[in-house]
Amino acid sequence: MITITRRILNSTKLSMNDTCDKLVIFLAKRDGIDKLVKTFQYVSKLVNWHIEATQPDIAKRFKQWEVASGLSRKAFRTGRFLTGFNALRRNPGSTNTLRILALLSNAGEMVYFFFDHFLWLSKIGTIDANLAKKMSFISAFGESVGYVFFIIADFIMLKEGIKAEGKLKRCKEESKIEEEIQKMKGDIMMRLMAVAANVADLIIGLAEIEPNPFCNHTVTLGISGLVSAWAGWYRNWPS
Repeated sequence: MITITRRILNSTKLSMNDTCDKLVIFLAKRDGIDKLVKTFQYVSKLVNWHIEATQPDIAKRFKQWEVASGLSRKAFRTGRFLTGFNALRRNPGSTNTLRILALLSNAGEMVYFFFDHFLWLSKIGTIDANLAKKMSFISAFGESVGYVFFIIADFIMLKEGIKAEGKLKRCKEESKIEEEIQKMKGDIMMRLMAVAANVADLIIGLAEIEPNPFCNHTVTLGISGLVSAWAGWYRNWPS
């Protein structure tokens, strides 16, 4: 299996335009699988809502798909809280402001993923099922706090990126900077996708922390989940 994977990765170096090769690499990533299953989860949620009144039997199947997808994603994320710790250890930020934002955002994300383990275990019956609501609240609270600071940091980086791009465009030696400008545009697009995903996930988190008619509406949750999933597809898709 390892040999086959290596051959695939080596072949993609020669032909990265092959969609199948890109899909294999995308699905080999934990984030790639997560975004695919997240798409299943929220598409099935919307379908269930749409046909629940007219075709209850089929709607029930989609509801089961939604629940199974959500539980599967929690299993895939086992140990994911270490990602935030490693990000702080390896690349805390280039300025004091970004370091503080990185600390707050990654700390929130670490709380989210850590307590998500217990939420998963309670939902599958391994530990007391009565803990599910409490674990869900703590996890969603940490998630929401983290996303707020991730969004602020991304906006700061976006502002700096746009300024840097403007300076390069005013340079006379255009032939030498064209490649750098294209790279900056790619970075800006990635930041925009990150903001879209974080805002969408923040809405989902708020629906758990403070239930309200807007955030908890099935359409709001469904669209937010798909925006987050598809932004993740864009960010993780091999270039």
